Amino acid sequence: MPYKEPEKKRDYQREYMRLQRGGQGFTPAQVSIPLEFKLKTAQDILNLLSEQISAVKRDPVAGTLEKARTIGYLAGIALKAVEATGLEVRVLSLEGILLRRKAPTPEGRKEFSL
Repeated sequence: MPYKEPEKKRDYQREYMRLQRGGQGFTPAQVSIPLEFKLKTAQDILNLLSEQISAVKRDPVAGTLEKARTIGYLAGIALKAVEATGLEVRVLSLEGILLRRKAPTPEGRKEFSL
């Protein structure tokens, strides 16, 4: 990361090397996310967005326009997550149907009916 000031560059390099010696694979500018906060499904994203929208609404410092912009942006992301959730459910149901079709019948034959 380029710095114009030698002191900032030296501080960054010192922190970077400390993290590398400690076995952490990220830079000082990155933040490690605890395991319980990692998102795995679209529903996890929807839950997180719901929490964040509530936090924006409760923020006493933010102005009305700033809140409206932030909530509008988060709502757009939530809409995409809702679409992804619907697709996720459909794919899982199709996979279940395909697995049942490939299951062997009692006679030992595989059934591939449409």
